[in-house]
Parts: sequence; structure tokens; C-alpha cells
Amino acid sequence: MTPHPPVYPGAVRPRRGPGLLLIVPAALTALVTLVVPTGQTLLRSVQVGGGVLRRQNRFVGADNFTHLLGEGAFWKALLFSLSFAIVPLLVMLLVGPALAAALDRAGTPARRVGRVLLSLPIVVFSPVAVAAGWFSAQADGGLATAFGSLRDAGTASPTLPLIIAAGMFGFLCGLSTLVFLPVMRGRGRGRPISPAMITVGAITVLAGFAVAVQALSFDLVLVAGRQPTLAMLEYRSAYFYFDSGSGAAVATVIGLILAVLGVAATVIAVRTGLRVDLETAGTRSPSERPPDSGARLLVAVFAVAVVLGITVVLSWPWLSAVFSGRSGSPLRPSAGRLYANTWIPPLLGAIVSVGTAYLAALGIGGLRPLGRSSEWLLLFFAPWLFVGVGPLSVVDWDNARRLKLVNHFIGLVPPILLSVPSLLVLTLFCRTRAARWRAEQARGAPAFVRSVAVPALPLAALMGGVTVLFGAHGILWPLLVGGGPGSRTAPVLLFEQLGQYFGNVATGIATPLVLVVVLFLALAALQVLYLDRLVITTGPLGEPGDAPGEALVPAGRPQWPGPTGFGPPGHPAPYGYGPPPGPGPYGPPPPGHGPPAAGAPPLAGPSPTVEEPARDRAPDEPDDAEPDRPG
Repeated sequence: MTPHPPVYPGAVRPRRGPGLLLIVPAALTALVTLVVPTGQTLLRSVQVGGGVLRRQNRFVGADNFTHLLGEGAFWKALLFSLSFAIVPLLVMLLVGPALAAALDRAGTPARRVGRVLLSLPIVVFSPVAVAAGWFSAQADGGLATAFGSLRDAGTASPTLPLIIAAGMFGFLCGLSTLVFLPVMRGRGRGRPISPAMITVGAITVLAGFAVAVQALSFDLVLVAGRQPTLAMLEYRSAYFYFDSGSGAAVATVIGLILAVLGVAATVIAVRTGLRVDLETAGTRSPSERPPDSGARLLVAVFAVAVVLGITVVLSWPWLSAVFSGRSGSPLRPSAGRLYANTWIPPLLGAIVSVGTAYLAALGIGGLRPLGRSSEWLLLFFAPWLFVGVGPLSVVDWDNARRLKLVNHFIGLVPPILLSVPSLLVLTLFCRTRAARWRAEQARGAPAFVRSVAVPALPLAALMGGVTVLFGAHGILWPLLVGGGPGSRTAPVLLFEQLGQYFGNVATGIATPLVLVVVLFLALAALQVLYLDRLVITTGPLGEPGDAPGEALVPAGRPQWPGPTGFGPPGHPAPYGYGPPPGPGPYGPPPPGHGPPAAGAPPLAGPSPTVEEPARDRAPDEPDDAEPDRPG
């Protein structure tokens, strides 16, 4: 009977069952809120009818796409949408890494102070409020008209893209610092940062263009669609012309673009072995060494001061509108109801969308049900990595109408209930933490929950906060389902006031002071206590201990090869350490050189001289000196 191989204390058996089970909630929410609406959008794009007027649907094949792609308006809208990303990407790829490098080399205190200061532009950024501020300031001239007048903006005018870049400058600098500082921290592990910088930069470019093709708020508020983006074409077709088929055709084209960008970003992250980890307490980056620390500190202070100064100048149209004391119309039914409509539904949606993503990340990145190939499970979600509300809004609104959720509080919950960006980021984090946990199990590492699940919670909280901010400051979904007096949100009310009071609006209602202070303190604490320890690196595909589709075994501990190999110590052959059976590759030993046979007398003759093994010594010890040569 062949004996069973021994079980090593630190070995981890396959966890396909628990790992796949944790993915089920994310798979179900993706099926209901992403896959099914995508199929409905494709079906609606080959029909005419339906929509707001509830006309009878009629199949027309590819006519909607032929008409759309044959129009020059579509290609102009595509180029105009892509132009929104050019200047913001230049800011993120040039200013962001330079600012991150200056802060990283200035030492821990300066880096953390810079992180906190650059958090403020992130928490106060509201696209509709910034656009309303610039729109109101156009009548006064000055900085608001430095890039041209919005009244004279034509179809090829750069005025709107430049205003968008100016209004987003502080937000972009804060966001890029949040992204690139962990890459700079990778130098503390002795790895070159260029591969990680290129990888993160490539994903940033893809994300920038993905956001641009869905941009709606600035175009809707500032020029009311006179320079239509792709998102504005969809909105105008579906809700101005009541042609849901044409709107769904535009949405399908946008969705295809986003699917390609999402799959490309996921493949880049997986193939480069992108890793997100926490820096071990007590380690220091080479940039924190004492020499020239004063000069580095001055450079960091100057860089942060310049960025914040430019942010204030470029945000002045919005800041002047916030502090001008304009009240607009009375808040109906009440300020409390308005802010509840604005913030509570996105919070509920974030709990579900990020919560399911967190569980799936533990399953894919932590328990790794497919071993080395586990990260490729992300490809099933990758087409929706960058998809927002817009590309699915035509059918989502129709579904909400059928469920009688229009003008209802529950209807304000964002219709996408899985945060695919959170799933990607948390999976990259969990796989790195789980690899370290498996490698240290032989030394008594703590449990999986303490080593992987708990450290990922603050990162999940950050992704949840980002999801809440995007949902609360968005205008498309609340505008579609919350137009009634009791279901308005702050961005929707601000947009309505712009049309009624011609710029005399209460811009500050989108960013109430109390909420800004709470969000700023929360993000500042997260920056200092957690995000400052994040490290982003790249490495080989897979993790230590991965076996293709097999058990996950701690790194450095060999698997038992079978009864004829070498096994753990403390067991007789075949488990003990010793030579394999047989005479060996060179045959039996010659007479007199092998052990005596059982019962035979010892061999006569002098004992063989055994040379003492050389002891370890430094190269400069006396024994290593060359002997004196005769003169």
C-alpha cells in the first residue's frame, strides 16, 4: 500500500469552494444591474418606439447605427468628447508625478501634510457647482472669460474644454497625488519605479478617455448641448426627441468604447503583476535619508504652495459664487429633505456596490480559487470597469418607470450595484496581502481575516467614499428619476435655478460646509493613518505559492514529491533524509572504500585521513595571505 504523503503544517489546501462562493454576490449584482441592462440596450438599439411616449416598439435592424455613424454630428461629438481628456491628462501625468516625487523626497511629516492639504480640492469638487459658478461669472467678465465667452462658443471652440480643465485643476492634482505617491513609495523596497509608473500611467490614460466619452454635466450646464458630447447626443435623442432607439444606439457605441478601454486596463494590470500593498511599519524609503533633507523640504513646500495657489486662482469663479451670498429660490420642501435625497441614496448604493466588490476581491485575490490564473476572473467584469450611469440610462430609466420608482426616494439609488473599479483595486490589494500571509504561515502568521480582510477594509472605505461622491454630485440619474418637488437633489435644484434665475443661484448648496468639514477630516485621517503606507509595485504574474489550478503552498516550502524522494525529517526511510535506493549513477563503490558487509570484520590498514573542512573566515584573515616566497 502506498502511504499517504505527510501534510506540512503551513500548506494551504485548494479553496475553490469558498473563493468562488464569495464571488457569487458580485456576479449576481453584475448580472442584474450590468449584464441584463446591457442586453436590453442592445435590443433597444435595433428598434424604434418606446421611451417617454411609450410608443410601440418596432424592429428596424441596423438602421439606427447606419443613420448615427453616417452623420457628421456623431464624429464631431466623439472628437469633442475626447478633447475633454487632453489637458486633464497632461495635468495628471506631468504635474501629478512631479508633485508626488517632491513630497516623497521631503520626508514623512512633509509628505503627510501635503497629502492632507491636497485632500481639500477632492472633497469640495462638484461638477455641477463648478459649472454653475463659471456660468454665473461669465456675465461679470474677468477670469471667467479668459478662455473665451460661452455665448460665442462654436462647434470647434476650445473654450469649454479649457474651462473644464481649469475648474478641475485642484481635483486632478489631489487625485494624481493619491495615485502616484504609492508608486514613489515603491523605491523603499529596492525596486525600480519605472515599470509601475508606466503601468499606472497607462491605466490613468485609459480611465481619462473613458470619463471623457461619458461627460455630461459641464456640457449640459454651460452650453446646454450647443457643443454636444457623445453623452449629450444620447440624452438629446432619448429625452428631447423621444427616440429611445437612437439614444440606445449612441449608448451602445459608447458602451463598446468603454468595454475596450476596460478590458485593456484589466489586462495591463494583470499582465504586469500590478500590486497594491501596505508598507511594513519601520521601513524607510531611500528618499527619507538625512542628506539634503532641508533642500528637499523646501522643494516640496514650494511645489504644494504653487499647486494650491493655482487651484485658488482657477477656482475663483466658483469660489466667488459660493461666498457671494446668493440664495436663489427657497429650498422646497426643506434643506433636510434635499440633502437626504442627495446623499443617502448614493450611500446605500455604495454599501451594496463596494460591499459586494470587497467580498469578491477576498475570493479572487485572497483565496485565489484558480491559483495563478485567479486574476483572470476579473475579465468577466472588465467590460464594465469604466461604465457609469449614462450608457445604461435609457433602459434603466424605463425599468425604473415600470417599477414605479420615478419620483420616489428609492428610485434615487444609483442603478449600478457593483463597483467594478473597487473590485479591481481591492483584488490587487488582497492578492498581495494573501501571498505574504501564505509565505509566513510556517512562522505562525495570524489568521486570514486579520492578515487580509481587515487591512483591506480602509481601502474599501476609500472606494466607498469615492462612489458616494460621484453619486451625490452626479446629475443624470437624479434628473431622470427625481424631477418632482420632493425628490430633487442638490445638483438638480442648482441646474433648475440656473434656468430660472439666470445665474443668481445658491452655488454652495451642492457643498454644504458641515459635510465638507466631515469629509475632509475623514479623508485627512485616512491619508495619514493608512494611505500614506500604501505601496504600488509591479512583479511577475501570479504570487508566491501559486500552482496552476492546484493547492496554494507557502513560498519556500517544497511539496512532498512521493515515497522515493526526500521527506520531512524525523521519519525512517523512505520518509527520512538519505540517499535514494540503488547503487547510484556511478555503480557500487570499489573494494575497501565502502561500508563493511553485515557480520564482516573491519578492514585492516591505516585509517583514511579525513581533511578538516575549511572554516568560514573573512578574505583578509591570515590564512588567506599568500606564502612568503624566497628572495
